[in-house]
Amino acid sequence: MSWALALMQTALFVAGAPLLAGWIKRVKCRLQNRRAPPVTQPYRDLVRLFRKELLLPEESSWLFRAAPYVIFGAMVLAAAVVPLVALRLPTAEIADVIVLVGFFALARFFQALAGMDIGTAFGGMGASREMTIASLAEPALLMAVFTLAMSAGTTDLSVAIERILGSGLVIRPSFVFAFFGLLLVAIAETGRIPVDNPATHLELTMIHEAMVLEYSGRHLALIEWASQIKFMIYAVLITNIFLPWGIAMGFGAGALALGAAAVTVKLAALAALLAVSETLLAKMRLFSVPQFLGFAYLLCLLGMLSHVILEVGG
Repeated sequence: MSWALALMQTALFVAGAPLLAGWIKRVKCRLQNRRAPPVTQPYRDLVRLFRKELLLPEESSWLFRAAPYVIFGAMVLAAAVVPLVALRLPTAEIADVIVLVGFFALARFFQALAGMDIGTAFGGMGASREMTIASLAEPALLMAVFTLAMSAGTTDLSVAIERILGSGLVIRPSFVFAFFGLLLVAIAETGRIPVDNPATHLELTMIHEAMVLEYSGRHLALIEWASQIKFMIYAVLITNIFLPWGIAMGFGAGALALGAAAVTVKLAALAALLAVSETLLAKMRLFSVPQFLGFAYLLCLLGMLSHVILEVGG
């Protein structure tokens, strides 16, 4: 029973990621007084890409062809680790949050290699920028993870969320700093404004898009789907770790329904806030990204230090 629920939760995670992307795009269009597409538009885009003919550059190797499947597979495995609706599922217990960071690194590694494989200027430029941002974002992400692990006494996400939920409504300074630090890391890692603009194809500003310009058909569909799953993983991490109320503690039908409703409301609210911020902010210069991520690392470091000083030392 628990394994069936775990597989259903992973399937829900993967299937619901395009819907979250569609909701963000719809809210942004409403805020910008533009005609909004339906929230199901990302599904239509994926179906259209899967139906298109697959074209491969002549200079591409097996790495270019295998990268979309590796990237998508890594994101599916990462989604299986993150508790979405319920806790204590088998897939969440076989790997911890450190392994989750490893799945992100694996997908990024293959995407950067695929961008450089065909030898185009855009691919190499995008891969270089992606790895530069990753070298700054991963330390901040790990610092936020260590703050959570020290506060909960474990790196298991299910156990950590359960302990945070059991402690009740307590405002911890360490969690406040880690929350804002992880939020900034999520914006950078998922290529959102102000670090990157997922809707642009301007040559001098592209990061993620520069690495996938040569992909088409089902390969491009898998990469775009994987990026949507990655964004949803970060959104679920932020909402279920720092606002865990409503997540199912058991496997009853009522608890699961409440957990699904709670995570839907939290994700919709977080996505709406992101749409508002992207409407108000402009994309920053690439040379300003290190300061942005340095500030995220500083926030996560302050979170760990405040935990050590106030909670452990006190």
